[in-house]
Amino acid sequence: MGLKIYLNGQIVPQEEAKISVFDHGLLYGDGVFEGIRAYNGKIFTLQEHLDRLYASAGAISLTIPISKAEMGEAIKNTMAANNLTNSYIRLVVTRGVGKLGLDPNKCARPQIIIITDTIELYSKALYEKGLDIVTVTTIRNHFSALDPKIKSLNYLNNILAKIESIRAGAGEALMLNKDGYVAECAGDNIFIVKDNALITPPASAGILIGITRNVVMKLAAEMGIAVKEELMTRCDLYIADECFLTGTAAEIIPVVTIDTRVIGTGKPGKITQALLKKYRDLTVHG
Repeated sequence: MGLKIYLNGQIVPQEEAKISVFDHGLLYGDGVFEGIRAYNGKIFTLQEHLDRLYASAGAISLTIPISKAEMGEAIKNTMAANNLTNSYIRLVVTRGVGKLGLDPNKCARPQIIIITDTIELYSKALYEKGLDIVTVTTIRNHFSALDPKIKSLNYLNNILAKIESIRAGAGEALMLNKDGYVAECAGDNIFIVKDNALITPPASAGILIGITRNVVMKLAAEMGIAVKEELMTRCDLYIADECFLTGTAAEIIPVVTIDTRVIGTGKPGKITQALLKKYRDLTVHG
């Protein structure tokens, strides 16, 4: 049996979940989305994801036609329809069906799509041996053009970076901002460990403020690890003791080389492994 998809208030079979070719989400990438995880039937950090979704929508003047509470119930109902307790949830809100032209006022009503499925972004082996990443030439969008804090359907900036990393044979793409400072990876936030302190780029570096990023920073503080948000160059990464990436799908994944340079011992570090264990305990046991 195929998946059941939530589409504008109804849960329908996957093959019936269709949108118009005139939807501005398809024509122009006009919309917002979230990726959310559920563990043992519990949706992890649901409120934080909904807050970010509605904030992203507000930033592009898109009014979501249902409340956050209704959206939460729709997600739970879609999970139940698919008999899933552990799943990856993709929540999409498009501008809706409109005309050929940019005017969003000609779109009738936003469309809401909820997909609940499984995901494996990286293999189990990579969590044990670590990931190789590479700096790409595609820079992160400047906040005055399209603020990276907005999780929009216009993901071409990230896709172009990902293409570069694939061609280089690396697992992820490290993106810099216009000033040459480290921003984030194509799909994940980045952290380093230096002298037992955890460091990650600040919002001002031009990043998506990740939900998992925030959870990891909180866990580190609870473990007595100093947490800093600082501008970083590639040099800071190269001389780090440890490095890892965070994201909803990735969770916490160690990085062992950057631009073929070995980071630390070349193996997942002790703090990275401790945070990953703490994170998995939290997601599994709540």
